[in-house]
Amino acid sequence: MRAAAMDLLYWRDVKQTAVLFASVLLLLFSLTQFSVVSVMAYMALAALSATISFRVYKCVLQAVQKTDEGHPFKSYLETEIALSQDQIQKYTDCTQLYMNSAMKELRRLFLVQDLVDSLKFAVLMWLLTYVGALFNGLTLLILVVISMFTMPVVYEKYQAQIDQYLGLIRTHVNSVVGKIQEKIPGTKRKTE
Repeated sequence: MRAAAMDLLYWRDVKQTAVLFASVLLLLFSLTQFSVVSVMAYMALAALSATISFRVYKCVLQAVQKTDEGHPFKSYLETEIALSQDQIQKYTDCTQLYMNSAMKELRRLFLVQDLVDSLKFAVLMWLLTYVGALFNGLTLLILVVISMFTMPVVYEKYQAQIDQYLGLIRTHVNSVVGKIQEKIPGTKRKTE
């Protein structure tokens, strides 16, 4: 499953990735103009129109050719789509693991277990107030989707140059953080 997702993000199968990318963007752009209920209703109507049209077409074709092929969606109707108890348990356990980890990290940050990490988190939240003033959540989601489908390909193509500049940025940020930690009492990290 993970390999299939990576193949999509790296555009290994261009046709499949393009269809997924365009569909997700169309859905998100639709949500910027219409309510969620309207978008879901339009999607359901479009799907129903397609399936009903196909079913009627096949029935007419069978009547004209005097064949008995049966229901055109028979194989899909006979496919089992229920989730097993094991699958539900697996997804529940995975969700629980992520939720517990997130709660522990938030507790650590909000109760200032490490002053530097809590200050970094405060700066991040402060910056997010500005991001929130400029963009709404749906616009950010559109930007994330576009980035998900473009950044891996760009990074794969220009990995050496990007790594070089990221190394320079990381070195500069670490030196600035080190200088700040030296000047503020009680912020020096314990060596492990």
